[in-house]
Amino acid sequence: MNHKAFTRLLTLILLAFVISPSSLLGQDKSFTWPDGKKIAISFSWDDGRESQVKVGTPILDKYGVKATFYIVPSLTLGAKDGWQKAADNGHELANHTLMHPCSGNFLWARGNALEGYDLKKMEAELLEANKEIEKLYGVKTNDFAYPCGQTFVNRGTETRSYVPVVAKNFVSGRTWLDEVPNDPAFCDLAQLTGVEMDNKSMEDIMALIEMTRKDGLWLVLAGHDIGENGVIQTTHAEMLEKLLPYLLENSNEIWVAPVGEIADYVKQQRGF
Repeated sequence: MNHKAFTRLLTLILLAFVISPSSLLGQDKSFTWPDGKKIAISFSWDDGRESQVKVGTPILDKYGVKATFYIVPSLTLGAKDGWQKAADNGHELANHTLMHPCSGNFLWARGNALEGYDLKKMEAELLEANKEIEKLYGVKTNDFAYPCGQTFVNRGTETRSYVPVVAKNFVSGRTWLDEVPNDPAFCDLAQLTGVEMDNKSMEDIMALIEMTRKDGLWLVLAGHDIGENGVIQTTHAEMLEKLLPYLLENSNEIWVAPVGEIADYVKQQRGF
């Protein structure tokens, strides 16, 4: 083989390594889920809406599935007994701030817009929300979800990401309206993807599960209300009644657990 041919062959080998699917995905095939599981799934809901404990947790409890509820403490007070029961039954109550700050482009958020926050104010609010959750329900949380999935504070040249604040104070932070599951060997635990399950059919969710199964990933499903079909920002109770038995039937391959439990496992497996 002449020098030119050898150089060309070496280039092709190196190129194949650099752009192979596994390198593009950043996957580490040495990562393993516990007990021979192939994938992981977490159910999560935001805000602390009443339907979550009036409609949702009875369905979850019927099938023994534990979920994560990212709550704004003040929003849970109208169904406090239901939220205490959820906590006592092993569901995770996690942090979703005190005031649910989002961009002021959401007109309802204009009074506490992210554009008016700085990092110090945001950190203070997150820590106070942790205290309120513990005071109300006797549980501590290491997990957080970004309201509206937005990770910034302030505006213009003063704009800052508050992801580092979340990384400093929590094991995990979940975003919103993402399109892909998390690679447990690669993902940033402070920016876990949250894939919408509101207004999705069983077929829609099964397509997400198959995407997750293909590469052994972690699917964090995210929703808001739980109830009847056709209502905006609502996870269909009918879909859950179909999905949960399927997950139990396939529990030898699918690990279903709250976000915090799986995040702790991923952190331990990755050694940090």
